[in-house]
Amino acid sequence: MSEQNKALVSRYYEEVLGQGKVHVIDEIGSPDFVDHDRANPTHDGEGAKLFASMARSAFPDLSVKVEDVIASDDRVVARTTISGTHSGEFMGIPATGRRVTFSCIDIMRCADGRIVEHWGEGDDLGMLQQLGVIPTPSPAA
Repeated sequence: MSEQNKALVSRYYEEVLGQGKVHVIDEIGSPDFVDHDRANPTHDGEGAKLFASMARSAFPDLSVKVEDVIASDDRVVARTTISGTHSGEFMGIPATGRRVTFSCIDIMRCADGRIVEHWGEGDDLGMLQQLGVIPTPSPAA
C-alpha cells in the first residue's frame, strides 16, 4: 500500500505542480479531500486546484524536486525544494521577476487509492525574503 500511496503523491508533484495539470487533483484526490494548509482558500479539492493554478500562473517555470519521501501505513511524508521565477501576481504580490527557491514538507493521508488529507508547511519567510517583500536580516557583527 505504501508504494501505491507514494505514486499518488508523486503524481501530485509531477503533474499538478510541475506540469500545471490541475484536473489530476480530481483523479488522485478523494471527493471528501480536506486540505489543512492555510494557503488553500477553501480547504478542499477545489481550493487545491485554485492554489495550484495560482502558483503556476505566478511562477510559470515552477519546478518541484522531491528530496525525500517516507511512507508508512496510510501516510506519505515528502520534503521538497520548489523553485520558480516570480512572473505574475502571487497572493497579492505583484511580479518581481525574481527567482526563488524554498523548501516544503507535506504530509498526505491516503485511503482507497486516493489522497484524503493534506498538511503542508513551507518556508514562506524565506520565499518572501527572496521576493524582496520582507527584508533579510543582516548577520550579527
